[in-house]
Amino acid sequence: MMRPAPEVLVYLCRQPIDFRKAIVGLSVLVEQALGLDPFAPALYVFTNLRRNRIKILYWERNGFCLWQKRLERERFKWPKHLTSDTVSLTGQELNWLLDGFDVWRHPPHKNLQFQSVS
Repeated sequence: MMRPAPEVLVYLCRQPIDFRKAIVGLSVLVEQALGLDPFAPALYVFTNLRRNRIKILYWERNGFCLWQKRLERERFKWPKHLTSDTVSLTGQELNWLLDGFDVWRHPPHKNLQFQSVS
């Protein structure tokens, strides 16, 4: 089971992709179309047009890994109201997305940091 740590950097590609793309096609897409580094310590997340499949590409030490999840009856919630090509998520938000939550309609509470109590 894949469950990234909360601090992992995640880049979600907003536009659906051709799911015949494998590691080479997706890594070229990350580098050329999204302008990101496919070798960076991050996860790159893609969906198909029907939003019932997700592919996650990442570099691990000495090679690329490609992970896929296919839903049998539901669809993944995907951001429609944003204008950028990619959306940054935390590992926790990716886990929520994989579980079926809409992280754009119901974001978590913001982290607060204070210098003193008085």
